[in-house]
Amino acid sequence: MPRNRDPLAGISAIATPQAQPLPGRTDQVRNAAGGYVFAKDVWQRVEDFLILGTTGGTYYVSQDKLTAENADVLFQAIAQDGPRVVELLTGISTARPPRAPKQRPALFALAACYAKGDAATRQAAKAALPKVARTTDHLAQFFGYYKNLGGKPTARGSAPVVGRSLRTALSSWFLSDHADNVAFRVCKARQRKTPQGEAFDLLDVLRIAHPKADGPERSRLFGWIAGNVSDAEARDVLESVDRFLTARAVTTAREAIQVVGERKVPWEFLPDAMLREPQVWEALIDTIGVTALIRNLSRMTRIGTLEPMSDATRRAVARLTDRDALLRARIHPMDAFLALRVYASGRSRPNPRADVQTWQPVPAIVDALEGTYELSFGAVEPTGRRLLVAVDSSGSMSWGDVMVGGSSIGTPYEVGCAMAVMLARIEKGNVHVIDVDTSVHPSRVTPRTNLREIKSWAPSGGGTDLSLPFRWAREQRVGADGFVVFTDNETWAGRAHPSQELDAYRRSVTAGTRVVVAAMTAAGYSIGDPQDPGVLNVAGLDASLPLIVNGFIR
Repeated sequence: MPRNRDPLAGISAIATPQAQPLPGRTDQVRNAAGGYVFAKDVWQRVEDFLILGTTGGTYYVSQDKLTAENADVLFQAIAQDGPRVVELLTGISTARPPRAPKQRPALFALAACYAKGDAATRQAAKAALPKVARTTDHLAQFFGYYKNLGGKPTARGSAPVVGRSLRTALSSWFLSDHADNVAFRVCKARQRKTPQGEAFDLLDVLRIAHPKADGPERSRLFGWIAGNVSDAEARDVLESVDRFLTARAVTTAREAIQVVGERKVPWEFLPDAMLREPQVWEALIDTIGVTALIRNLSRMTRIGTLEPMSDATRRAVARLTDRDALLRARIHPMDAFLALRVYASGRSRPNPRADVQTWQPVPAIVDALEGTYELSFGAVEPTGRRLLVAVDSSGSMSWGDVMVGGSSIGTPYEVGCAMAVMLARIEKGNVHVIDVDTSVHPSRVTPRTNLREIKSWAPSGGGTDLSLPFRWAREQRVGADGFVVFTDNETWAGRAHPSQELDAYRRSVTAGTRVVVAAMTAAGYSIGDPQDPGVLNVAGLDASLPLIVNGFIR
């Protein structure tokens, strides 16, 4: 700086280096890369956590630290307005299609509401429990998290503190549906493991909750779970128990196949030994739901049911590419994308205590899942607006993997590109995609991009300047009704803040343009100005992202 220059002239609200906060703004924080961005409010951070989770951490922040930071924010939100937290987690958990790829963050948040919330929060959580914890596995996760957060130490670890509210909530799991539907869930799984690895049995829950039966069917069910009612008495009044006991009695693969065909029993009813038989799964291919088929592709490949050029593989491919069946099952493009990436990874570890499972993906199944993805778009209405999509291609976006169920679905950059493909596919010719680090680079994304291609793409790397999408569009006179930015928000290298360049773009090119910032990590901050009504911060793995963009840009 020249000696005679007034140092106050360096303070500018029009072009401020990203290594400095915006003049007059007190809502900015320093991100992990050293740049200044906007702090997300507590509710946006909670929503990001519920959708993105914290598995794997980020380039700058370890998994443990990111988890602790998000837990602290969750506790703050519960203290501010616990019922609102319950409403938020319930909405995300029960949305169709599901907004979050995994249920664990929502179950943790629900347990935290019970452990840390006031009376109104616990009342809301009580009503939400059967909606959020829909399976025995979900209930085991909730129970384990609650023990950690609201339990008491014992000589052997910890024990839950059980009051009337929690007993009523646990009772609702057994009472909130028709008795035979509850019996169906009980038969599918009676025992699971908590997140701590402890044994969890529905009989123990029944003893804690003491639910009061509202009729003879439920009374028989409770007695059967407790061992006080015989199998014959239970199957007399509960169809699910009868089907379950019939399935459990089989001892050969041939008998299992016969039961599956005649009684249409779900695969969970069969003895574990039968689920290791390739022939049994070959029969199940034609009877289980499309969603269950997709979830068990890895298992069927691992045990040898699905092999190259086999009849079983042919029939699985036919179901995975049946457009009408996919639409009836409401398979979402995000579901298909995640299934493709998990299956193609060849590796899964559902929780840290589980054994690593591996398989050799069958090329025909990988191809079929790409077809599932193509067909699952259905009739999604485009916005009819012009979108400029920017994918952060800096070094931090290439570090680590986004994990779903212990399987890598790609780096943040790869996942961002996949999301860009989805938008390009929906919007057809009205989308232009660019890559951004400290320069703007052409993107290879088109509406017809094959998702397998993205796996081989490497980001440009280097620093991050997320003001560039707006500056480039202004300099190129690109008229965009909306911008969508996929990023980890670790910007630092620009001569001006993204919000300043957006203002400049709006002044000179398109006055009313809107911006969606899709976070690829739950870091707690964003380039999106929270005071700007034309900017929306969302989580990148949100399955409803295309619809959110559609509605907001409109």
